[in-house]
Amino acid sequence: MSKQLGNSPDPLDLIAKYGADGVRVGMLLCSPAGGDLLFDEGLTEQGRNFSNKIWNAFRLVKGWRVDESLDQPESAAKGIEWFTHKLNQTITLVNDHFDKFRISDALMSVYTLFRDDFSSWYLEIVKPGYQQPIDSCTYQATIENFDKILRLLHPFMPFISEEIWQLLDDRNEGESVMVADMPKPDKVDEELLASFELTQEAIGGVRNIRKQKNIPHKDSIALSILDNTGSYDKTFDAVLAKLANAEDITFVNQKVNGALSFMVKANEYFIPMGDLIDVKAEIERLEADLKYNKGFLISVTKKLSNERFVNNAPEKVVAIEKQKQADAEAKIKALEESIANLKK
Repeated sequence: MSKQLGNSPDPLDLIAKYGADGVRVGMLLCSPAGGDLLFDEGLTEQGRNFSNKIWNAFRLVKGWRVDESLDQPESAAKGIEWFTHKLNQTITLVNDHFDKFRISDALMSVYTLFRDDFSSWYLEIVKPGYQQPIDSCTYQATIENFDKILRLLHPFMPFISEEIWQLLDDRNEGESVMVADMPKPDKVDEELLASFELTQEAIGGVRNIRKQKNIPHKDSIALSILDNTGSYDKTFDAVLAKLANAEDITFVNQKVNGALSFMVKANEYFIPMGDLIDVKAEIERLEADLKYNKGFLISVTKKLSNERFVNNAPEKVVAIEKQKQADAEAKIKALEESIANLKK
């Protein structure tokens, strides 16, 4: 941008088009610490769209009907537990960015927390069925989480955060998010967060199969799991069942014939399809997956055979690579068995 060249945008025109908060977000997104500001009007549009997403989430939550007599579903309890640790992790990260004056990075941390974790996952986990009420425990936890996110957002989006904060809950005269305490971080269970990531992969696998076979989400499925590692974590199975719309999750000791399958790490998931499965197409898909995993195994093995890497890299990094090698070997074995079964 240059005043001399006359190509600088008029801030008031941008605000009229995208809103003040949208412009603030757009400017921060294009101004990382230590770099030149490369203005992109598309980022201010992204900021406006983010504002709309916050409003839509607010309308969704405030539109729920609360039933005090309902018990809290296990899926909602587990979703709240996961998000509490994810929120604490983000608060710690945001505080670190502020300490280092990395304002753009602080915004991105809150942005992704709201867009990806709160809107895309948390609200999907806890929201009640169509035209059904929500239990009071889950509703109150959701209001509290939304409140904390608005406090984190306020330095970047002061107008929308203030307005929604005022509408989110009953406020006393003179109360403002502007002077409310910023949320403080608590302990973070990294293992629990890692466990949820595996559940997210499993839900993604089910959704991919639904998309490939045009199976509507409203149609429930049966889901079978083959635990190849002997250490399958059932912590978020209630969440898996809800978001995958699985009427039943069973554990099997061998591969399920006539079923579509996918893998998360070394464990296999099966969705019985009966006569609907296209054997040829399924073999092609599995063979492509097998080819990829064989190539991945070669690259990991090559890295681990490098004595310089093994001797100089941190022990934790070497352990991660060894785990990748073990997972790839298990996946290759499972894929080869699945292909062999389909070819019988």
